[in-house]
Amino acid sequence: MVRVKITNVETYLIRPRWLFVRIDTDEGITGWGEPGGEALASTVASAVLELSQLLIGQDPLTIRRHWQVMTKSTFYRGGVMLSSAIAGLDQALWDIAGKAHGVPVHELLGGPVRHRMRIYAWIGGDRTGGYSPEAIAAEAREQIAKGYTALKMNASSEMTSIDTPEKADAVVERLAAVREAIGRSNDIAIDFHGRISRPMARRLLPMLEPYQPMFVEEPCPPEFPEAIAELAALSGVPIATGERLFSRTDFKALLGSGLAVVQPDPSHAGGITETLRIAEMAEAYDIALAPHSAIGPIALAACLQVDFTATNALIQEQGVGYTEPGLDNAGSDILDYLVDRSVFEHVNGYLQRPTGPGLGLEIDEAAVVAAARIGHAWRPSHWNHPDGSLAEW
Repeated sequence: MVRVKITNVETYLIRPRWLFVRIDTDEGITGWGEPGGEALASTVASAVLELSQLLIGQDPLTIRRHWQVMTKSTFYRGGVMLSSAIAGLDQALWDIAGKAHGVPVHELLGGPVRHRMRIYAWIGGDRTGGYSPEAIAAEAREQIAKGYTALKMNASSEMTSIDTPEKADAVVERLAAVREAIGRSNDIAIDFHGRISRPMARRLLPMLEPYQPMFVEEPCPPEFPEAIAELAALSGVPIATGERLFSRTDFKALLGSGLAVVQPDPSHAGGITETLRIAEMAEAYDIALAPHSAIGPIALAACLQVDFTATNALIQEQGVGYTEPGLDNAGSDILDYLVDRSVFEHVNGYLQRPTGPGLGLEIDEAAVVAAARIGHAWRPSHWNHPDGSLAEW
């Protein structure tokens, strides 16, 4: 096989909060990746272009060596900026490798362990959408009618470090309404989004047990990994976390803590290469994998390549057709930049195994270039407590 060389790296800021990267080669094989930029997309894009100087002129197929060089040769390591930039480049390199060999990436990673992957749909749950139990229940029924068998909802809006019984009861009422609406043959996961303090999580988790959530995500901010063991010992509700952890070493302290599900994001946690290693470490502790994927189509495609080779993959987050109030993603659905939109069509709440080469996507490059002319400068909401102090978003 002719050995190819990397000739160019380009980045594209895409509404609503996405960042794409394209790697070109001298043999005409192009790879696409999606670094997790979001609110700091321009900063991550700069890191991508700086790291690209380590790649230009090199063989794109020596992916593990490139990963080592990008993560360690700059001396300073880790953190969301560097890990996200590396993640997008790593995805694009795997995309090139799959296309060079004419196979999906998961075939290069040892082959598929399943023929379809379960996914969940998002519904309301906080002040950004459908706050009342009745409204959330109605939205849940709509998604189940579309064929989904699993849903995820935010548990609440902001909470003070020790909030009122009324606020705690409201979380339970919303979950109870959804459970009644969808029955016990479907699943519902709860995302605390790091908004809840350890004391409030201690109060809430036992209250949620009768409704058997699939898992509770980020029951406390990521700065407090020691709280996971405490909460796992307190309640039988499975605990998930990891979207704001960026390496195997970040996850290491949580393994064996009682954590039930790891949620690394292949667009933040060092790409496909590091996410798969995190999944394999978790498997040794009987911990499931549910990759985080809250941005665009390339990120979801990267997640799926991991899912189809990771034995412990449980369920996949995805956002096809999802419009978050205030996100301003009108005209920027995940499908808008794909030549063939059918790759993300679900059947009864499952995505089929991708069979196309590389990441399994054909990117509409003209649409990407046109969108990048507009770009974005997305910033998250700032929430405040009643006393005016900053609340976790």
